[in-house]
Amino acid sequence: MLPPFGWQAAATQWRFAPAVVIPLVLAVALYLWGVRRVARKHPARPWPRWRTGMFLAGLAVILVALCSGIGSYDDILFWDHMVQHLMLIMIAPPLLIFGQPITLVLHASRNPLHTWVKRALRSPAVSFLTWPVFGIVAYAVAIIAAHLTALANLTARDQLAHDSEHVVFLIVGYLFFLPIIGSEPIKWRLSYPVRLILLFLVMPVDTFAGVVLSYGNRASPGLPAGPRPAWAGSAVADLHAGGAVMWVGGDGVMFALMMIVFVMWSTDTRASARTHGWLEAARRATVVPGATSPSADIDEDDEQLAAYNEYLSKLGQSEPGRPR
Repeated sequence: MLPPFGWQAAATQWRFAPAVVIPLVLAVALYLWGVRRVARKHPARPWPRWRTGMFLAGLAVILVALCSGIGSYDDILFWDHMVQHLMLIMIAPPLLIFGQPITLVLHASRNPLHTWVKRALRSPAVSFLTWPVFGIVAYAVAIIAAHLTALANLTARDQLAHDSEHVVFLIVGYLFFLPIIGSEPIKWRLSYPVRLILLFLVMPVDTFAGVVLSYGNRASPGLPAGPRPAWAGSAVADLHAGGAVMWVGGDGVMFALMMIVFVMWSTDTRASARTHGWLEAARRATVVPGATSPSADIDEDDEQLAAYNEYLSKLGQSEPGRPR
């Protein structure tokens, strides 16, 4: 009974889903309560507004993905279903992470909640769930299993399985991106090069899934069950469009996140200081052998400068019996 899908339908064909709306409203209320409490406890250092905006934007992405026209058509159009998946696993989680809800809880709460949260963050279970290796494996399994196995057919037929898939995507996306772009007080502290490498390593997962779907046929898993409206086109064309969304869209979002990590690296003064110190030590060790101490400075040491100039002049002289 839905009209043909388009921008207007995506913006107007909203549906009310209590299982989605009620948790989102509670999340907004609790987050704003924490912001207000921090403002009262620390009036000179209120909670950053941009972090509040990021968290609310992440919740808004979830609402749009599940309750707008994108959610209304996800059982009819496979490519719309893929757009929804990218919003839930690659766009909403980073926005929520930038909102730093865990840090806000620590700043706004007091005992016993404050102590309980700190103990939970230090527990082996949380350390394992936020372990970058676990995040990569969980991300790869979620993408492959949800789109290239029989599980895709189950979620296409069963609404409970479909809704559970949405929750899994949100959780997996949050756990994967948390140690990469987050600054929450968890166990893992990754250097920026490692963060970029992790994003680069996981990008082929989206590419592989997208390529397989782009060359699939009617026997491929995940196609919406039941009759299709005439305006939806053929099921195979829909499948190929969904593969293109996963391939191009997924890699595009991942590349954008890599650029964000690079910007974070370039603006992190502590990382810049560490990098500068390493480069300075390497320069001294290369130019003046043995001058690895911080007190050694070839630019202010006349003797070392003279020795270096003499070394260069010898290099410019040809050895006897050899042409210039």
